[in-house]
This record gives sequence, C-alpha cells and structure tokens, in this order.
Amino acid sequence: MESTKASLPGPLVTAMWLSIHLDEPDLVVLDTSWYLPAAGRDPDEEYRRAHIKGAVRFDLDAASDAQNPLPHMVPTAERFAGLCERLGIRRDDRIVCYDGSGVNLSAARAWWLFRYFGHERVAVLDGGFGAWARETRPVQIGVVRRYPTGYHIPTPNPALIRDLAGIERIVAGDEAAQLVDCRSGERFRGEVDEPRAGLARGHIPGSANVPFNTLTDPETGCFRKPAELAAMIRESGLDITRPIVASCGSGVTACTLALAVEVVRAASIGPVGPPVAIYDGSWSEWGQTAR
Repeated sequence: MESTKASLPGPLVTAMWLSIHLDEPDLVVLDTSWYLPAAGRDPDEEYRRAHIKGAVRFDLDAASDAQNPLPHMVPTAERFAGLCERLGIRRDDRIVCYDGSGVNLSAARAWWLFRYFGHERVAVLDGGFGAWARETRPVQIGVVRRYPTGYHIPTPNPALIRDLAGIERIVAGDEAAQLVDCRSGERFRGEVDEPRAGLARGHIPGSANVPFNTLTDPETGCFRKPAELAAMIRESGLDITRPIVASCGSGVTACTLALAVEVVRAASIGPVGPPVAIYDGSWSEWGQTAR
C-alpha cells in the first residue's frame, strides 16, 4: 500500500508549488521530454543544457516495450519497475513530470504510465519547463543521478488501456464507450499523410476529434481552465460522464486528453465518468490496414 504521508494538490502542480516543495525527500521531478520526429529536437541534449534543479531524465522510449514493433507501447511491469529502480524512484514517492513541449505532450504520457502501473501520487507541472523558466526558478546543467532503489513489480490497471480487439468491439457496438482521436484535424480528416510511412489516412469510425494541442493555452502552455476544458470536450460530441477511449498517432498525445479529464474531475464542476482509457496502439496500429 502506498504511503499517505504526503500528497499532491491534484493532477497538475504550478511552478510556484513545485519550487516550494522541490527539496522534500519524497518528491521526485522527472524531465520526460519527448518530441515528434518533425520537431527536430533532441530531448537528451536539451536536458543536459538545462533542467529543473534535481530533475532526473525519464526517457519515454526506455519506458516502452522494446520488443513490440509498434511505437511507445506500454512496457512490461518488470521493465517499468526496473526503470524506476535505476532512476532512484521509490513506490511511495511523489512524482512530478514535466517536458519542454509547451503543450504538456510527453509529461501526460509519463503521468498516465505511472497511474497505469498503480503509482497514484503523480502530477504534471502545468506549462512544463517553459513555465518554470519564465518564473526564473532554479535550473541546473548536466545529468542528475539518484541512488538506485527497490521498486516492487506493480500490477497494471486494465481499465486504463484498450487493445485492438477492444476498439473493434467499440466500433461494432459491442462495448459502450466513446472514441476520441487527439491528432490534428487535418490528420483526423485524412487531408494529409501520416508522419509514419505506410499508414492509411483517416480515423477510426465513430471517433470524435479533440486535437491535444487545443487543450492548452498557446500563450502559456498551461492547461485551459477546467470549465473551458469541459466545454471543449462536450462540444466535440463527447459525454464526459460516460466511458471515453482516447487515441492518437502512437498513444502519447492521447494521454493529454486523459489528463484534461482528470483536471475537470479535480475541479468538481460537475459529474465526470471513469478515467479515460488509452488505445495504446492508436493509429500506428489501426492505420496499418484498411477496415
């Protein structure tokens, strides 16, 4: 059982909150930056040049199933536990994830992974490294290494994930869940080629479209207010009180929608259904063959 000796204020923390709690021994900050190939950015080099004081580099590719040909599929529980041990993360630590994307892109995926593996005390730094830097909070260069720890092999939460067969059941009407695609509108409508070669254009039948980058304020990189998020999700045709399964290109940016729903839930502004599940294969899997 996880310790209740400390808590987080919610699924998001501000730069001010993090600066106040930064040196607490049970708080681990992770730089989870990962970028789409077209961005032309090297997250490891950016981390070495500047990162939040004390932050450890969390490689999203290392936190994936290396044996699966699909990108960014969830790792085994053993692989995830081993990664946490090497990074010096304990099971009862509080985790704060951030990235440098300006849209909480990969931080949301890391947040979801920890929750999927039952580590509930995890949050995302709202606005990421940009918010931290704008407030001139402490940064450092180089690589931070923590002492390895023990991290018992966790039990995944099957309610937070769907596979191809599960999506086929939803499309066929055999499972009552709503589908939402978090790719751009152009990709959703099939107006442009996919960035990964060999994939069809279009979207999974019956899906709504909520592009992940619309969930954040373009000026600050922070999530929009909870009421605005709820309205955006509702206007897409989704009922936030019913089960939702999110997809994207490879299961990364869909987690931003899952995080947005938890932000709405934490604000207690109205009824919210179960946590959003992620179709881990996403369009990288579905788009391989015409259906």
